[in-house]
Amino acid sequence: MKTKILIPMAILILLVFSSSAFASHHKGEISKKEGILLVAFGSSEASARVSFENIERKTRQACPETPIFWAYTSRIIREKLAKQGLMIDSPEIALAKMMDQGFTHVVVQSLHTILGTMHHDLAQTVAAFNSMGRFEKILMGNPLLASQKDMEQTVDAILSTIPKERKKGEAVVLMGHGTHHSANAFYSALMFQVQLKDPNVFVGTVEGYPEIKDIKFWLGEKKIKTAWLIPFMSVAGDHAKNDMAGDEDDSWQSILTKVGIQCKPVLKGTAEFDAFVDIWVDHIKISLKHF
Repeated sequence: MKTKILIPMAILILLVFSSSAFASHHKGEISKKEGILLVAFGSSEASARVSFENIERKTRQACPETPIFWAYTSRIIREKLAKQGLMIDSPEIALAKMMDQGFTHVVVQSLHTILGTMHHDLAQTVAAFNSMGRFEKILMGNPLLASQKDMEQTVDAILSTIPKERKKGEAVVLMGHGTHHSANAFYSALMFQVQLKDPNVFVGTVEGYPEIKDIKFWLGEKKIKTAWLIPFMSVAGDHAKNDMAGDEDDSWQSILTKVGIQCKPVLKGTAEFDAFVDIWVDHIKISLKHF
């Protein structure tokens, strides 16, 4: 219910603070002004900043003349950061500010991994702003995995970022977030396609399918004794540090260690690697071509 309240709140902000911009817009006095809004779930982990900094660096390289803004979809993360003195806008507030600053053409780039619930929530926000007619054009860029081309590029990115120290016969286990949304099927599809090139790469999820029990079974079937644990999330945040590589009994590392599999965690999110970030940036470029 709280998420649904945010859009009317953004509309009120626009009506109160953007009346002058609205008036000049209708008179055709505003010149074309493009902007990019990068939208992530967010993270309160300081170590996550390197991922977001890399995304912004690559975006600025690709679009040097276009202003870049940020928003986090997670209210909880925004509140945690606010207590640390770091204010990050919600997508609704960020778009309201961009409208007030006279932006006419905006790309809202989803930095999520799949077309899941959070991506669809963001799409509803974009649709609401589009229905207002205050932007000349507002487009939303796809997440990391949205097409077969994305899948092929992601497979190549995975294979190119596996640690060079990995030896023959050792497994690579990628931890995705997972979701109850139907888009969770992307994880299984990804594992199928990556295994066509490397049969010892597995993809599991924290909150979907495949689960760690499935990964444990498959590793046992292959009698694999060493597994590299790598987050398949944009940042190596709480899930990577605790659910994947933590010391608790239910962490992936603990579960696999108990059955005799040596684990080698890698605490780096996908957005720390240019090979993944380039896919998101390509989606931004595609949207900008429509302006």
